[in-house]
Amino acid sequence: MVIEFSGGRIIVSPQEVLVKLTTGVSLYAMADDLRLLSAGNIMVADAGAVRWHLSLDDANQLGDIAESLGVDIA
Repeated sequence: MVIEFSGGRIIVSPQEVLVKLTTGVSLYAMADDLRLLSAGNIMVADAGAVRWHLSLDDANQLGDIAESLGVDIA
């Protein structure tokens, strides 16, 4: 699944997420390392030493990611 958002594109598969920002930066995370937060529509990746977060445009995008990954939104 590909989700367009104001900062670029999010490519979601059942096991992983790849974020391609319009600035040329790419962010990658395995599904097990992701949390989805409804407060602020935020996707958080925490793989120990590497952490990043991304603010999405709306709750629909967050819901689409949650559905594709099979994870809950906190």
